[in-house]
Amino acid sequence: MPLVSMNAFLPRAKKEGFAVGQFNINNLEFVQAIIEAGKEERSPLIFGASEGAIRYMGLKNVVALSKVAAEEADVPVALHLDHGSSFEVVMQCIQAGFSSVMFDGSHYPLEENIRLTKKVVEAAHSVGVSVEGELGTIGGVEDDLDVKDEDASLAKPEEALRFWKETNVDALAIAVGTAHGLYKGEPKIHYDIIEEVAGLIEAPIVLHGGSGVPDEAIRIAVSKGVAKINVNTENQVAMGKVVRELLDKNPDMIDPRKYLGPAREAIKETVKGKMRLFGSSGKA
Repeated sequence: MPLVSMNAFLPRAKKEGFAVGQFNINNLEFVQAIIEAGKEERSPLIFGASEGAIRYMGLKNVVALSKVAAEEADVPVALHLDHGSSFEVVMQCIQAGFSSVMFDGSHYPLEENIRLTKKVVEAAHSVGVSVEGELGTIGGVEDDLDVKDEDASLAKPEEALRFWKETNVDALAIAVGTAHGLYKGEPKIHYDIIEEVAGLIEAPIVLHGGSGVPDEAIRIAVSKGVAKINVNTENQVAMGKVVRELLDKNPDMIDPRKYLGPAREAIKETVKGKMRLFGSSGKA
């Protein structure tokens, strides 16, 4: 089926108490692995594309690969810009064919974040594209993002309510203690903030930094109102591990299909596990 906006499944996810995974794409193998996982699990899914991945793959390639994958699948698929840094970048992605976008204005003061996000929402909604906003600052390192722990800040429920009312975003990422990249220890998630914000606003809550979070913590977060969870690092780790092992054992191996094929399978199995954990399996 064609690419759809996140509104095709996230409102249902929030209502029924499950979460849909955003799985970032970095090359062809990621796209193939994620879509095959979705088909096998009968799960809706979100292809996430960061600005770094777009530069690496090429904007047209990102859209073309995602469209082909979605059209060959019978599960709902959204193509989502991850952490769009400016109105101009967001508009480029919408014009290229993205069905969903995130504008990350979390590093701006609240007033400016609201103003800029509202501008993005008005433009995106006019062409049926869903929008994710962000409130609070999520720490860690991923692509162009590098936020030190001391610079991370938790979202405030009263600000989340105002942000949602004034911007009309379709999904809201809130900083609750998770981080991008690999964790040095177990994350301390503020479930009370998730629960309070989820009760205040209609928009589904997004959890960034889903890689490496203990399964039980994910289950609790979903039960408190999280309806979208972002995963990237665990898939990269799964791929890297297989490639490294195969090349170490077979120093004469030069055909990339011999190591990227098994790596693709590792990504698929990782994604399938996340879909089951999030509760989205069988929801397509």
